[in-house]
Amino acid sequence: MCGIVGVYDLKGRYTRSELDILVSTMRDSMVHRGPDDAGVWVDPSGRCALGHRRLSIIDLRPEGRQPMQAVGAPSIVTFNGEIYNFQEHRDRLIAKGVEFRSRSDTEILPHMFRDLDPGPLSTLNGMFAFSIWRPDLREMLLARDAFGKKPLYIYEDENFFAFASELQAFYALPGFDRTIDRETIADYLLLGYCPGPSTIYKRVRQIEPGSYLRVRFSNTTVETVVAGRFFRFAAMDRPSLTQIDQSALKERLRQRLITATEQRMISDVPLGAFLSGGVDSSLVVAIVRRELQKEINTYSIGFEGSADSEHEEARAIAKHLGANHHDAMIKPDGISMINKIASVLDQPNGDSSCLPTYLLSEFARKEVTVILSGDGGDELFGGYGRYRDTMNEWANKDLIRQNHGLDPAQAQPADLYMSLRWHIWLPSQIETMMAGMPAGARERVASWRAILNDPSTSVMHRMRTIDANLYMPGAVLAKVDRMSMQHALEVRSPLLDPQFAEIAMGMSEDDCWAPPNVTKKLLKEIASDYLPREWMFRSKKGFGLPANAWAMDDVISLCGSTLNSSDTLLRDHLDAKALSDTIQTQSRKDHFSIYQMWPLLMLELWLREQPAKIDAMQAEYRRAA
Repeated sequence: MCGIVGVYDLKGRYTRSELDILVSTMRDSMVHRGPDDAGVWVDPSGRCALGHRRLSIIDLRPEGRQPMQAVGAPSIVTFNGEIYNFQEHRDRLIAKGVEFRSRSDTEILPHMFRDLDPGPLSTLNGMFAFSIWRPDLREMLLARDAFGKKPLYIYEDENFFAFASELQAFYALPGFDRTIDRETIADYLLLGYCPGPSTIYKRVRQIEPGSYLRVRFSNTTVETVVAGRFFRFAAMDRPSLTQIDQSALKERLRQRLITATEQRMISDVPLGAFLSGGVDSSLVVAIVRRELQKEINTYSIGFEGSADSEHEEARAIAKHLGANHHDAMIKPDGISMINKIASVLDQPNGDSSCLPTYLLSEFARKEVTVILSGDGGDELFGGYGRYRDTMNEWANKDLIRQNHGLDPAQAQPADLYMSLRWHIWLPSQIETMMAGMPAGARERVASWRAILNDPSTSVMHRMRTIDANLYMPGAVLAKVDRMSMQHALEVRSPLLDPQFAEIAMGMSEDDCWAPPNVTKKLLKEIASDYLPREWMFRSKKGFGLPANAWAMDDVISLCGSTLNSSDTLLRDHLDAKALSDTIQTQSRKDHFSIYQMWPLLMLELWLREQPAKIDAMQAEYRRAA
């Protein structure tokens, strides 16, 4: 796992030495992503420079250093991630006469994408973000993995085309445009995170999961951009799967998960696994212990005085499976750590589980560099409580009137799902808070509704599809990547293996859901072959900030002093009266919602952090130059 950056000097105003310094400054804003090594490559033409921070996982020798120019290849690569099936590609390339000087998975890429043809992207099984530069063609291929586990941002103005693993790397660019995107503010208030492809800054965008850009440069401009997508999760009944015996489908999933887990255990550094009391991480550890017959260290944290803490369940699961378990009891203090979390996020993220994820990653990193996780199970198999509630309402029209006050004859699935069980603030509330919702945000809400109201698939499939493509990369995977990489910890997710996901994509609704309470049905059936069935079918607790992590009075006080003062930066983006009215309403304990106020606090604190960070990075570049 690493951090990557790159710059193309569109106007040719910088010397090779100046580009080296600029890219080095950008690169070293992400030392936490790669503390083991660093490199810069500058094109002899002086227009393009690539940078890399290395977290050494496979082939720890200097031969694995990046940016990398492979023997006999005309291109340069800077790569972040892991290609789990790289040995298969390497063997095929060797059979064609290709020479390798390292054991690194990175070295296959300059050969596979020799002509910058994006076709082979669909054959890569891994998590990745990379750039391949062909100096002779003045062309670059940028790509991001199927589910967006690894981030990849693009910045473009009249002087630079740049990319980076973290948005803050762009702060070093002279003339960095600080303009906040009003559209993304609306998206964030709706969802609690910044969905791609836009970002919090107008000139920065994300390459979407499973997507690529092929960029050709002229002397002074970006000449052409070809964009495409090589993977998208779209849940629908697939006859080849829905018509086979369920036990056969279950076995197909099991065998693919065994292979996926085994591939993700390849490492030249210590490896462990996160373990909660839930189904997904428990199943991953069970595969390691029962099917692969491997020893494994497992890690969890518990929260003192919280009934929602799963540490006791995690201990019991580890003992049952014979894992070497480690846990730590933490006295949660959300108020004292909210500034810390805001300071390390490259974009605002209102998910309160950022804090425990940060702490768990810090704890595990004391002993291991690579960790397995259960990320992806809820989205791929329909595991969230909001799926259950929506499915039950859709089947019982009386609940629609009772829970939503809607005419059951007129209600659509989007009316049920896109309530406060999915939104942080409703579109009608954003209209008030922003004195009119931006047009683009309104269009996106309409597009989300269209997915959920599409009658061509079941309601369960529609919810899985929208969350796998929006919520998972925007909130879940972004949170895990940013929090774990603050401690240089690489997180691998067997359940997000593309071939495993392809099978899950084609399951029937009955494979996911058994009314009125069983979500993630087939995955729980698989897990129950290794663990007591009652453990796998018990209520889901989640990994959010526990209720005792904050005192309501303290949070209300912090909201008042931070969000309702003359120097509140949110006043630049929200209607001042609407913001004041919101804070006043939320100050009443019977109206207070941590799920709404925590994201607002996080956004305000993030906005306050950035000007000083930008100034500091630009000053650092000027000093070095």
